[in-house]
Amino acid sequence: MSHCERVRPRVTARLAPTEALQNPHLKPMRYHQNETAEAVALTPESDPRAAVIWLHGLGADGFDFVPLVPELGLPDNLAVRFVFPHAPVRPVTVNNGYAMRAWYDIKVLSSSALAGPGTEDAAGIRASGERIRALVEQQIATGIDARKVVIAGFSQGGAVALQAGLRHPTRLGGILALSTYLPLRDVVAQEVSAANRDLPILMCHGSADPMVPLSLGERSRDILNGLGYRVDWRAYSMQHQVCAQEIADISQWLQARLQ
Repeated sequence: MSHCERVRPRVTARLAPTEALQNPHLKPMRYHQNETAEAVALTPESDPRAAVIWLHGLGADGFDFVPLVPELGLPDNLAVRFVFPHAPVRPVTVNNGYAMRAWYDIKVLSSSALAGPGTEDAAGIRASGERIRALVEQQIATGIDARKVVIAGFSQGGAVALQAGLRHPTRLGGILALSTYLPLRDVVAQEVSAANRDLPILMCHGSADPMVPLSLGERSRDILNGLGYRVDWRAYSMQHQVCAQEIADISQWLQARLQ
């Protein structure tokens, strides 16, 4: 288990500068930021050769992980476009029906019910998964190789990343699942895509996560391993957040996937 400095609050991703950003010898990637009602996009100055579609967590929005991109310190030659979609606003049962951005409804707040048959919002999970599938196809339509597309997500967004990536009909670059769990686990074996049966998956989790317990992440990892997936599992001494060592590990993993 890695021990690392905490640089991300528990709810939002407003990150403090890391040593990489403060190093004047490192050349940061340059992006053009574009905002629509549906998403925030960071497009490199050169023609994009890869794409990362990154989903935020419950109650946040697409802007939440935008500050993390320079922290990754990706080399210019990767030319990665980042797309941060906004979840729709919907009532969330565990929050007394309060409407907020959510990829799907959460009906019961417990480690077993978060990913248990009959307790999940299957329709909402599937609808969000289809939306991400469409975003992937949009990136492919621009000329990016499907094998250079990674679906990433934090917490609830990570669950949708797994939902969409495991079922996508075309071979992708990988899934990045942060502080999350495997949704609809009772049917995943019957629904996974043959094209992505060996898809690389990086799962990162906090050992003291009070919102998505470590045991739920480990259970999800074990199910995926049992299905034959190559899961790279990392645990960190943190809660429901992202830390500096994790960002460094994500950067290395992305570079290996998108070269």
